[in-house]
Amino acid sequence: MKCGVRYFQRRMRRKLFWFAAFLTIVFTVSASSQPASSTSGANFDVIIRNGTVYDGTGGEARRADVAIRGDRIVGIGDYKSAKANTVIDAKGLAVAPGFINMLSWSTESLIQDGRSQSEIRQGVTTEIMGEGESMGPVNDRVRENKIRQQTDIKYDIPWNTLAEYLQYLEKRGVSCNVASFVGATTIREYVIGSEDKQPTPEQLDEMRDLVRKEMEAGALGIGTSLIYPPAFYAKTEELIELCKVAAKYQGKYISHMRSEGNQLFEALDELVRIARESKIPAELYHIKAAGKKNWPKEDELLARIERAQKDGLKITADMYTYTAAGTGLDACLPPWTQDGGYPELFKRLRDPATREKIKAEVQVDSDKWENLYLMAGSPEKILLVGFKSEKLKPLTGKTLAEVAKMRGKDPIDTAMDLIAEDESRISTVYYVMSEENVKKELRKPWISFGSDEASQAPEPPFTKSNPHPRAYGNFVRVLGKYVRDEKVLPMSDAIHRLSGLPATNLGLDHRGFLKEGMFADVVVFDPKTITDHATFDKPHQYATGMKHVFVNGIQVIKDGEHTGAKPGRALWGPGKLK
Repeated sequence: MKCGVRYFQRRMRRKLFWFAAFLTIVFTVSASSQPASSTSGANFDVIIRNGTVYDGTGGEARRADVAIRGDRIVGIGDYKSAKANTVIDAKGLAVAPGFINMLSWSTESLIQDGRSQSEIRQGVTTEIMGEGESMGPVNDRVRENKIRQQTDIKYDIPWNTLAEYLQYLEKRGVSCNVASFVGATTIREYVIGSEDKQPTPEQLDEMRDLVRKEMEAGALGIGTSLIYPPAFYAKTEELIELCKVAAKYQGKYISHMRSEGNQLFEALDELVRIARESKIPAELYHIKAAGKKNWPKEDELLARIERAQKDGLKITADMYTYTAAGTGLDACLPPWTQDGGYPELFKRLRDPATREKIKAEVQVDSDKWENLYLMAGSPEKILLVGFKSEKLKPLTGKTLAEVAKMRGKDPIDTAMDLIAEDESRISTVYYVMSEENVKKELRKPWISFGSDEASQAPEPPFTKSNPHPRAYGNFVRVLGKYVRDEKVLPMSDAIHRLSGLPATNLGLDHRGFLKEGMFADVVVFDPKTITDHATFDKPHQYATGMKHVFVNGIQVIKDGEHTGAKPGRALWGPGKLK
C-alpha cells in the first residue's frame, strides 16, 4: 500500500512539474517574444531604443530596442510604440551585456565604498574574487591575519564563511554583482597556518571538508596564487585533492600559476595536470610571459594551451591590458623568508646575517622561485605605489631606484628596509611584459579580462595610495585603444569576451548575454568616445564614454554619472544552484 501511495505521489509531482513548465513557457512567449504590435500597450520599466545591440555571443550587432521589466530583459526587437517608465535613446551608441571582471580585488574596497565607482563607470556589473586568498572561510587565525594586514581601509570581520561575506556585501549595499572562488591559500592558512609544511592526512580531510562546504554554499571553485607564500608551499597533489572536491559541484580551477617567467611551461604543465586529474575546467589568471628574456615564450605558451584544448581539456585564460604587473614588493624576496607569515618575515629582515643571505639569493636568476626584482630588469622599473605607514606615504609614485638613491643605499637593501619599516608587502608595479605579447593575447577568442585590482574612487581613503591604472581603465581600454584605435580585435568579439565568455566559463545563472529572460545587466556606451584616462603617474582618473549602466534592471550610471543605486547581488556557483 505504501508503495502504491509513493507511486501515485511521484506521478502527481511529475504532472505538476510539467504543467508548471508549460505555464512558464506560455508566459515567457506571451510576455517577451511577441512582436511590438502585440505589446504596444504594455508597460515596461525600461526601454533602450535605437541602439546597436551586441548580445554577447560574438555574433553581428543589430539595430534593436531592449525592453526591461523588473530585473529581467523581456524583449529585444522593435518597441518604438511601447511605453516605459524610463526610455533611453541609444542612437549612435552600443548596447551590450554588463562586463564581468574575472579578477577583482575589490574584497575590501566594496566594504569601504559599495558604489564600485572605477569599475561600474567602465561597465563592469559583476566582480569575481578569490585569487588564492578569499574572504572566507575564517577562523581566529585567518581573522587575525586579515586584520593585521589592513592598510588604508579598516573593517571588522563578522562573517565566518565565504558565502556569509558575499551576503554581507549584498546586505550592506553594492552597485555590482559579486561572486568568488574559495582561495586555496585561505583554506591552507585556516587548517595549517603560514608554515612551510605539508598537511597530515587528517588536515587534508579538513581542507577537503571546508572546500565541500563552501562549494555547496555557492563558491565558484578553487583559486590559487602559487608564487606567493604560503601557497608556494603547497604541492601539486594537495591542489588536485581540493579540486576533486570542487569538480563534484561543477566548480572551476583558476590559478596565478607557479611561474609566469623562467618556469612558465612547467607551471602550465602543472595546471594541465590538475585539470586532467581532477576532471575540472581550468583558467590561467592574467596570462603573460614575464621578464624580457621570457617574452619569446609567448607563442609556445598559447600553442600549448590550444593543444590541451584540442585534447579535450577546458583550459581558458584572462588578461589585463597593460605591460606592467602589480603585486607586493615582497615578491622580490625568496619564498622561505615568509615561512611562518609576515611577522617572521619582518624579524628576518631585521637580522643582519639573514639579510645577507636574502640579498645573495635575490641577485641569482634562479628557476626555483619567481624573482620579480630580476624579472623587472632594473630597480628603475619597480614603482612603489602603496604604503601602510603615514611616514612612508610620501614615497608613493617613486621607483625603487629613486628611493635607493635618496637613502644612499643598494636597491635590494632598500627594498628590505622598506618592507621592514612599513610592516606590509608594499604595493608595487613591475614593468615586465611586452606590448606585442599583449596584442597576441588580445587576438585569442578564449581569453577574457580581469583588472587584478580593487574598484576605487578618486577620494579618500583610496587616494592615500596609487593603484595600478587598470583599476580605472582595464575594460574600456579594450574597447577604445584596442578595438577602435588600433583595430586589434572587432567590437563583437571584444563584447563577447567581456561578457558572454566569462559568464559561460563560470556557469553564472542567466548572466552575460542580452536575451529574453536574462538578468538585466546592461551597458550603453559611445564607441567613438569610450576612453581610459588613468596613467601610472595619475591613476585616479575615471574612464569616459560609458553613458548608462543597469544592474539587475536598476540604473546605476545615468548620463555618465553614478545614481547612488546599489542593486548588486551575491551570485552563486552551480554547486548551490543544484
